[in-house]
Amino acid sequence: MVERKPLRATFESWVEKQIRGAYERGELDNLEGAGKPIPAGGGEDWWVRGYLRREGLSADDLLPEPLRLRKDIERLPAAVRRDRTEREVRDEVARLNRRIVTWLRNPSGPHVPIGRVDADEVVERWRAERASTSYAEAAGIDEEQRRARRVLARAALAEAGYREIRRREVRFGRRRRLVWPFRRRRGTR
Repeated sequence: MVERKPLRATFESWVEKQIRGAYERGELDNLEGAGKPIPAGGGEDWWVRGYLRREGLSADDLLPEPLRLRKDIERLPAAVRRDRTEREVRDEVARLNRRIVTWLRNPSGPHVPIGRVDADEVVERWRAERASTSYAEAAGIDEEQRRARRVLARAALAEAGYREIRRREVRFGRRRRLVWPFRRRRGTR
């Protein structure tokens, strides 16, 4: 623990005394970067970039909340591109909208106009993009890859307890039967 500076001692002499004492006790031996020049990375903010790199953070973490929200809105189409179902897309939009509403209730930082994201619009863009990419992906898959995917799917379903799999229906090892895709059976309401 560092002792308090005596009242009559000048600040400079007291600091020099503390450094000399630490040097004599060996507390300054084997420090990180000893014997190396002080990094003079390009610009005045070299230390901030070094801190972010050491801590594994991105520069977005330093932005005020409204700017971070604006960036997340811009990145939303790329973020939902990897989602597999419409429910996942809507959940992603709902999470972002909750953050936006939280900020709108108590705005802080620079005033940036931000509105809620329309989930239906994002889902429509996701569907359109998915329809165009799924055809392109299907065209790129040859028959051998399709067979391999079918074998893997059958193995996974058999492991889960399904006995027989045909087009549009799945038969369980038990007595119940599920018609795919969830159509009603005739004569039932």
